[in-house]
Amino acid sequence: MMAMADLSWPALTLLTRQGCCLCEGLQERLEALDPAPPLQCVDVDGDAQLQARFGLEVPVLMTASGEVLARVPPRLSGDRLADWLQRSLNSSNSA
Repeated sequence: MMAMADLSWPALTLLTRQGCCLCEGLQERLEALDPAPPLQCVDVDGDAQLQARFGLEVPVLMTASGEVLARVPPRLSGDRLADWLQRSLNSSNSA
């Protein structure tokens, strides 16, 4: 397992909705990583296209290029979340 401090994360977008406890929890867990990935949070209800596509699916984690990552297991945090994120990003880069 790679030490989290050795990681350099790409920019990520977290699609959220106001009042979504799963969204808030994922944001907190991502921001707690050391280093934390650059994270832009976007409320899907502020964009009709995003709301139509992802309205019932939030939280959704995307790369800067718009690639949707697999659903984040809600109990992952710390090193386990970092490992999951690294594997997900590696598989999206090789696809």
